[in-house]
Amino acid sequence: METFQAILTRKLSDALTAASLPQAGAVTPATDPRFGDYQSNAAMLLAKPLRANPRQIAAQIIEKLEIDDVCDTPEIAGAGFINFRLRTDVVERHIGGMLRDDRLGVPALPPKRVVIDFSGPNVAKPMHVGHIRSTILGDALTRIGRFLGCEVIADNHVGDWGTQFGKVIHGWKTIRDDAALERAPVTELVRLYKEVNALCEREPAVLEACRHELVKLQQGDRENVGIWQKCLDLSRAEFESIYELLGVHFDEWLGESAYNDRLAPLVDRLLAAGVAEISEGAVCVFFPDHPTLSDKPCLIRKQDGGFLYATTDLATIEYRVQRWAPDENWYVVGAPQSLHFEQVFAVAQRLGIPTWLRFIPFGSILGEDRKLMKTRSGENVSLRALLDEAQDRARAVVEEKNTALDEAEKREIARIIGIGAVKYADLSQARMTDYVFSWDRMLSFQGNTAPYLQNGYVRIRSIFRKGEIADLSPGGVSPSVVVLTEPTEIALSKKLAQFGEIVPQVLDDFRPNILTTYLYELANGFHAFYEACPVLKAEESTRASRLALCELTARVLKKGLSLLGIEVPERM
Repeated sequence: METFQAILTRKLSDALTAASLPQAGAVTPATDPRFGDYQSNAAMLLAKPLRANPRQIAAQIIEKLEIDDVCDTPEIAGAGFINFRLRTDVVERHIGGMLRDDRLGVPALPPKRVVIDFSGPNVAKPMHVGHIRSTILGDALTRIGRFLGCEVIADNHVGDWGTQFGKVIHGWKTIRDDAALERAPVTELVRLYKEVNALCEREPAVLEACRHELVKLQQGDRENVGIWQKCLDLSRAEFESIYELLGVHFDEWLGESAYNDRLAPLVDRLLAAGVAEISEGAVCVFFPDHPTLSDKPCLIRKQDGGFLYATTDLATIEYRVQRWAPDENWYVVGAPQSLHFEQVFAVAQRLGIPTWLRFIPFGSILGEDRKLMKTRSGENVSLRALLDEAQDRARAVVEEKNTALDEAEKREIARIIGIGAVKYADLSQARMTDYVFSWDRMLSFQGNTAPYLQNGYVRIRSIFRKGEIADLSPGGVSPSVVVLTEPTEIALSKKLAQFGEIVPQVLDDFRPNILTTYLYELANGFHAFYEACPVLKAEESTRASRLALCELTARVLKKGLSLLGIEVPERM
């Protein structure tokens, strides 16, 4: 289905051509519905270069607009805005079409292949609150990209290599508690590292022993490689249990270690190509002509021969190009890594990497004190503990609202509400915004929250249950069933029609918050419609039309939330 915005944009372009005017401006939703549904600033943009009055240019454009089949006669407003108001019968037909469309009016984009890198926890360490944003944002972009027709490969670039493993392996051999390892594997691995690290600061012999264990690992010692692999397996099992709770899945789990054999040849190629050079014994890439990196060289190999994150990330890019030949490569990583990725991408460009690289940064999650969220002891907040608490708090809310539910239903609804609340609280923020984590706000049934939207969906489904009406299947609704007469019916229908415009916009600058805002406005529009327009008590033809609006609203809410990785319960 073609969206109204696309139709009006096409017709505006034809009118500009017919009026012998340059292409300019865009059609956007109107900022104030009192003046119309869509508007264009094309005339205002053309006024200055053409040295003409923008209202006169707007009149020229309107004269050439062939738009009677979609809109009432366009109006000129203010300094030269062109306002469009959709015809009600056209909106009725569009809503009827959406009811019969499995995609709910969302057009597919031209196909492309994307590799998306997100989450990336570290082996032998628990996932913590700092992993929320990358994991949830990355998963939402994966879901939306796939829905829009992209082939998206989700890659979990796990931190599974580094100097810390010398200490973990030494601890495994000397102070391992098998009972603790069985009970809470990652917690025990963290204990091994912390206790050995403390010993290293006091006893040089222990530090030397850890270095020796690391060298053995790097040289492929069978015992140490076996311990390292066990740490990977135990950590992955813990990670996967959290991902299962979040509904997050990956196509690849290639950690840093997967690229070890590629690092030395990569450095040699960089040197041979003149991209890198040796400086004070280290291998660096300098950017003398770069506007922001001229004084920020990228270190590729240290003086002692050790490789760095930049080396691994470049090898990873090369692998992905060879393995997947992607059109784009997205990195969903915190904003503090901006410089690192700017350097890595600049080096990749010099290597002639044939893929579009995009860094998708995000802000931080803050505690009530507006500082990075920590426990009272100063530790990172465990992601597992946070998700468990979300479900516990949601369970208390569920029990307060509906005591008649059985135990299994309470548990399942608490999971859906609790996990959904955490996800929505994150995704509803502007991506680069630091936000304060607040249980009361995110679990509220009022305002722009997941429980509010989930409750809106449940409320609609209760209408069908109360009327003993089966859900309307997409193919079972006649396009002519929708008849709009009341202002709130028309307003709700126009908001529903925008779904196909909003979803593709999310990928323009990777902003899921524009979808959350839309869903919130849609839920508000439905509540206004429901308060003003009886559904079950309306006469038959009106009842059928309003039930169709209820059905479509429920579908859009459910689909929109699912694109964000959020489920909806059927009852609350």
